Amino acid sequence: MPELPEVEVIRRELAPLVCGKEFAAPVIHFAGAVHYPAAEQFRRLLGGRRIRDLGRKGKYIFFLLDRGTLLAHLRMTGRLIYRAAGAIAAGDSTLQSKHLRLELLFAGGDALFFYDQRKFGGFWLLENPTEWEIAGLPRLGPDIWEEVDGPTFLALLQARPRARIKALLLDQGFVAGMGNIYTDESLFRSGIHPCRCVSTLSVKERENLYRAIREVLAEGIACGGTTTRDYLDARGSSGTFQERLAVYGCKGEPCSRCGRPVERTVTAGRGTYFCPCCQK
Repeated sequence: MPELPEVEVIRRELAPLVCGKEFAAPVIHFAGAVHYPAAEQFRRLLGGRRIRDLGRKGKYIFFLLDRGTLLAHLRMTGRLIYRAAGAIAAGDSTLQSKHLRLELLFAGGDALFFYDQRKFGGFWLLENPTEWEIAGLPRLGPDIWEEVDGPTFLALLQARPRARIKALLLDQGFVAGMGNIYTDESLFRSGIHPCRCVSTLSVKERENLYRAIREVLAEGIACGGTTTRDYLDARGSSGTFQERLAVYGCKGEPCSRCGRPVERTVTAGRGTYFCPCCQK
């Protein structure tokens, strides 16, 4: 599932490619990829609107338009691939897939292609902020990368003393953007067991956790994201942060610090990887 680094990489790549471009009428292959409004209305309304800027909060991408906002969420298996008109005309093989759900076409021939094997991701075309509730935006906590500094993070933790730390970090209403991969890696770097209650963490441990989160997210972005299965960036390339994973997906492999085998458990309904020696 694309997490904050993957979505931020896509946003950064797309911004210089699509800002200023005008949408043509989209081609909808799967109506379920359009979450709001109805697919036919979406097709009719999007054509002619121009992209002013791209933003992000948590795992959402915002296409800020001259009229309204086009919102995208990739969910578990979504891919958003940009191709110029020449690549499309040449029959780019990466665009041939039974999982193609939506073609966001631009005047002039360039396009964004949305693929989604599991069919959970999609788009909302919102006319004004009063409609943002439709996409669940008001329920998001502050963006962990853009909106949360160290003191703010400590204050947020202080307000949730009974929560288990991994479950809390995955809660998008607490902070937006963290997912399974980067949470496990951050907890490993800070030496914190994923099942510990917030109330058991010292101030130093909380500060170390915030520092680890910033480091892991920064590295993930610099590496173009993590590709363990489905993720590709906006140009169709894989990320490389998977080459740096210390615990996620490493069950049975020796810990890079102590050599003890990495273990896997289930926390908050998610597969969770940790070192039982370094994260007691």
